This record gives sequence, C-alpha cells and structure tokens, in this order.
Amino acid sequence: MSVIPTKPVPAKPSTAKPLASKSPPTKPLTGERQLPNGHEGTPVPDSRSELPPVIRRTEVVAIALVGLLIICIIASLYLAKAFFLPITMAFIVGTMLSPAASFLERYRVPRAVAAVLIVAAAGAGVAFMVGLIASPAVEWSGKLPELGSLLKDKLHVFDRPLMLWQELQSMLGGPDTLTTLHLPRIDWVQPTLEFLSPTFAEFLLFAATLILFIASWRELRRALIMNFGERTWRLRTLRILNEIEEHLGNYLLMVTTINVGVGIVTGLICAVTGMPNPAGLGALAAILNFIPIIGPVAMFVVLIVVGLVAFPTIGAGLLAPAMFAGMTFLEGHFLTPMIVGRRLALNALAVFLAVAFWTWLWGPMGAFLSSPLLIVALIVKEHLMPPDSPQLPED
Repeated sequence: MSVIPTKPVPAKPSTAKPLASKSPPTKPLTGERQLPNGHEGTPVPDSRSELPPVIRRTEVVAIALVGLLIICIIASLYLAKAFFLPITMAFIVGTMLSPAASFLERYRVPRAVAAVLIVAAAGAGVAFMVGLIASPAVEWSGKLPELGSLLKDKLHVFDRPLMLWQELQSMLGGPDTLTTLHLPRIDWVQPTLEFLSPTFAEFLLFAATLILFIASWRELRRALIMNFGERTWRLRTLRILNEIEEHLGNYLLMVTTINVGVGIVTGLICAVTGMPNPAGLGALAAILNFIPIIGPVAMFVVLIVVGLVAFPTIGAGLLAPAMFAGMTFLEGHFLTPMIVGRRLALNALAVFLAVAFWTWLWGPMGAFLSSPLLIVALIVKEHLMPPDSPQLPED
C-alpha cells in the first residue's frame, strides 16, 4: 500500500489583538503637567511662574523660631533693664561723642584724657540745666497742697458744663457721680520721681562704660572689623561703623542746637507773658524736647498748670502755653525736618512707633534713645539690603 504525499497547509495568520498591558497609568509628579490629548501619560516640567506660592513647613518653622527669638530678646531687655539700659545709653552717647574725641586727638590730646574731658563737660552742662529746674521744682513741691486748692478754685468755670453732663447722664440712666471737678491726689509725686531718676548704680555703670567706650573706640572698631575673614565683609562693616558715627554725631549736634534754641525761645515767651521763673521753664523745655513727641506735650501741660496757678484769669494763664504750642508746631513741622530730615530722612510713623516701643520698654531714657536706635537700624538695613534688591514698580 503506497502512501500518497500530501501538501502542507500554511498556517493562517492570527488576527487576535495582543492583550493590553495591565500596568497602572503614569501619574505626573509634583511640579509637572501632562500634554494635551494624544500625549497623555508623558509628564513635563511645569513653569515656576505658573505655580502658586507655597509656604513650606520648614519656612513656617523658621518664622516661628525667629518670632520666639524676638520675644525672648524683648523679654530679656525688659527684665534686665538695670543692666542693658545704661550699657546701651553709653554705647549710643559714646558713638555720638566720638567725633569730639577724635577732634581733640588731632591736637595731641590722649584719647583717654579726651574721653574724661568730654564726659565731664557734658555732665557739667546737664548739671547746669538740672540746677535751673531743681530750685523752682523744690519750691513748688512744698506748696503742692495749696497750689492744688488754688487750681481747683480757678477751674470752677467748668462747674456748669459738668452739671450739664451730670444731667445728661442722669437722663440716660448713667451713674450720678460727677458733681465738681476733682483733681488727682498728690501721691504720684514720689513714684514719678523714682521712675524718672535712675539709681546710683545705673548712673555709675553708665558713666564708667561711657568713658571706657570713648577711650577704646578705635580698638573696638578694629577688633569688630577684623573679626570677619572676607575682605568684602570687612569693608562693609567699616562703612556701617563710619556712617553710624557720622550720622549720630550730626544728630546730637543738630538736635542739641535746636533744643537749646527751643529753650531760649520758651524762656523769652515766659518772660514776656509774665510767667514765674522763665529760666527754669526754658531749661525744662530744652531738656524735654530731647524726647520726641512726648517731651513737647509734657512741657505744654506744665505751662498750662503754671499759668493757671500764676495768673488770676484763665485767659492770661493760657497765653504762654498757646504761644509755646505755636512755636513747637513751627519747629516740629518746618525747622527740624528741614535741618535733620534731609540728612536722616526719618519717617514720622516710624519715629512715633519707635518712641512708643522704647518708652514702654525703658521709660523716658528709652524715648530719648528711640531716634538714635532707629537711625542705627536704618543704616544697617541700607547696607545689608542694598537698593539693587527687587523694588516695587513706580506709579
């Protein structure tokens, strides 16, 4: 039996489609976006300008740590006021008086001797001004009870408005307590003097630190500059120290000249209007004018009280305070900004906030230091944040 050969049948090509991959779709990473239809699943980096600003957790922690550091510094300055206030006062006043020591040094006066002479001269000037004020202040403090009753008699003119206010309160159902104008008790005199006058230890610490600071200012400058390793930072520190010394020296000279002029004009106003002790009131005006904003207001109140006590009528007693208010308005809005503002360019709001903060922290001496500390902060800010940093567009 023979086998018939058969022709091999070719295999048909398979028409089945391959199974789709079961792998999950690719998700875009953070900071990436997908292309339009037809290119899905291909992430591309997105533009940073299109992303919204995101505050990271590390930035929040850094801000919180900086805030806690600031709170701790303020608390330390407040609690250790007896130490930090004389030291800071000596550093600021010493920087102001350093140009005078350099001037004496050019005439071959040793810097240590120049420091002692400058501090002695400044102390003599302050003692002279305080002496002009102390004598009438002691005299008036012994007459405070009778002066209080005299001032109350002068203010009987306000009894009628107070009665109207009392009737209005009774109609509105308020408390019926206002019958006459009551003056505060005199118990505030001793606490006020204790608040204004520093202790002997604070004064001794201030005087010793001031003399040593002026005498060793050159060595301190050199040590502070050479503390940095890079030449760029050394030059920047040198510029900052030179500018601080120049601006604080000019500030002390200009403000002292202006305040002495304010004291002289105030004394002339008091003499023309017949106020008692015009020299003492002029010296008090010159000293208080070193404290921005608060000093002129306190002097205005003092003139009102003295005028009401010294003159028989309220109109005559308010003449000197009104003239003083006009003079301080011209000085504060025209003279001082024209002389000091061109060199220092201090913002009025910044000055007010600085006075409020340092007065709350350190009292009247803090108010005196507010403007110099603000000047130092602005100079450091200008050098550490130069003008080539991003600026807002102009209108």
